[in-house]
Amino acid sequence: DSADSALLQLQAARPEGMVLDVMMPGSMNGFQLCEHIKGDPALQGIYVVMVTACGQEADRALALALGADAYFVKPFSPIDLLNQFQMALLAKENPL
Repeated sequence: DSADSALLQLQAARPEGMVLDVMMPGSMNGFQLCEHIKGDPALQGIYVVMVTACGQEADRALALALGADAYFVKPFSPIDLLNQFQMALLAKENPL
């Protein structure tokens, strides 16, 4: 329900991947939460996909600069989102 509660859950559960919206309630937005995740050695391995209605190239560039692994602009294909996670998991299981 907020970036703050998401962070608490991440610290307890440590999922392999997650989807963040840019616009999130709480003291952090999705950009800030992504930056926190990727800056924390215990969490930085989490695959982060950002979704947003913000289609500006500057927003996409910021998300990737903060460590997001992928960026989808709404509306997007749920199949493309699932494929993104599937490719990430396969790459993790079979590194080059």
